[in-house]
Amino acid sequence: MTPSVPDFGALLRSAERSACHLEMRDSYGEDAVFADWRAGLPVERSEAYELPEEYAAWAALVRETVGRGVQVRRARVVSEPASAYIRWEHAITDRHNVALGEQVRWLPRSRASDLLLPGNDLWLVDERLVLFHWFTGDGEWAGHESTQDPDVVKAVTAAFEAVWERAVPHAQYTL
Repeated sequence: MTPSVPDFGALLRSAERSACHLEMRDSYGEDAVFADWRAGLPVERSEAYELPEEYAAWAALVRETVGRGVQVRRARVVSEPASAYIRWEHAITDRHNVALGEQVRWLPRSRASDLLLPGNDLWLVDERLVLFHWFTGDGEWAGHESTQDPDVVKAVTAAFEAVWERAVPHAQYTL
């Protein structure tokens, strides 16, 4: 593993075929829209989506990546019953992920017991580079590292594909 981490925008722009994101946590910290949703405000209200600059930049990056023919896939391994955070993510996935061109699937944790999964969330780009993400126990960002080690990339690719094969497409997954 290397301590240097490529700029994420440059990393996604370097993708030629695929960019795969594996999420395995039931919470990723607090967000203003999530806080509003928890307070009972509707998630589809338009003012919640006059997006901050960082989300607007993310949306543009994903659209650009998909527009170049790169397949962007996001797999979420989740507990059931789902946490409040996962219920919120599910509620906004059509608008925040699918609308940008991402393919999203959900795998209940109970159906993943026999899979060998990495210990951290990650991005896998073109089956050549893995960017691992670290989070605190409370779901706050704690850092990341990247690797192009062929053995790690091969293991991560196999793990992601096993999750993807077994997971339920977003349009069919209900909480």
